[in-house]
Amino acid sequence: KYKTERVETELKSVSYQVGRTGAITPVANLDPVYLGGTTVKRASLHNAEQIEKLDLHEGDFVFVEKGGEIIPKIVDVNADKRVENAQTIQFIANCPDCSSELVKEEGGAQHYCLNEKKCLPQVKGKIEHFISRRAMNIDGLGAETIDSLVEAEFIRNIADLYSLSYEQVLSMDRMADKSVRNLLDGLEASKGMPFEKVLFGLGIRFVGETVSKKLAKAFLTIDAIIAASYEELVDTDEIGEKIALSISEYFQDEDHIVLIEQLKTAGLCFEKEDEGLDSEVLAGLSIVISGTFNQFSREEIKKMIEMNGGKNVSSISKKTSILVAGENMGPSKLKKATDLNIEIINEEAFLNRINK
Repeated sequence: KYKTERVETELKSVSYQVGRTGAITPVANLDPVYLGGTTVKRASLHNAEQIEKLDLHEGDFVFVEKGGEIIPKIVDVNADKRVENAQTIQFIANCPDCSSELVKEEGGAQHYCLNEKKCLPQVKGKIEHFISRRAMNIDGLGAETIDSLVEAEFIRNIADLYSLSYEQVLSMDRMADKSVRNLLDGLEASKGMPFEKVLFGLGIRFVGETVSKKLAKAFLTIDAIIAASYEELVDTDEIGEKIALSISEYFQDEDHIVLIEQLKTAGLCFEKEDEGLDSEVLAGLSIVISGTFNQFSREEIKKMIEMNGGKNVSSISKKTSILVAGENMGPSKLKKATDLNIEIINEEAFLNRINK
């Protein structure tokens, strides 16, 4: 392997970014330096512990590498070049945007601003997440437009998007008739997005795309998720204690319940469509698929497993019922399945079993 390229440059200052969840990320502003084909001016410092670990001081000369050959990171400090009496970099105590006191979770490394409803970077970040391609995929809306809408006080949360008028949007800079209509049409079209996309778009902490799908499938409606106990959430596939606690806390906030009612009124989907099952021939079976297949893609085979009552699992264990083995599958998986005496079938045998 080639040795990772490392360069030395001067730390000019440390600034702080506020994420949509309120997480505060310190960023090192550097004297521009050429590294791995690009000019690097900034590098993430991750959290307070990282600053303390590096023993970072004002004006330090630092060594920078690209993590994974992409993201610049400070890996060390040249203490020999440190100016006498240089001040230690101290992590901030208050939010750089709204001045709220920061909170560090017990056992965690990140500091958070808890003022999620009034801290503008969080307000904007939540709306940007909601409209993103992986969530509601709303055409005609971007980060700059959201900034303008928030600054003009036309919107303060995701539900406000659906109350926007033609006149409001047209009054903003760089918005003409066609772009306004594209934006409003995109909002109208988003009302047809499925429940799991809307759920993901809410931006509940730790609830990503996969968890949103699992929740939608297990509970079918938003009202059932809101009413679910902590124990019922933990019993749901792929939902651990941390995620269950986050979901419970989200729906205990009355403002979030009001937000969902507003989104319901706007016409968004909060119920899982009944897809029905083709059969229950795989009911109660945990199935691993591995390798490549000729007739169907991996995603199509996973869908077939679900539509015939089976459960997709990613790794082989004593609880695995069947391994559907494609071409070029990993030898370690094959050996483990053989050692555990798990039934191994190929694509054709799988299709025969579900009569496809």
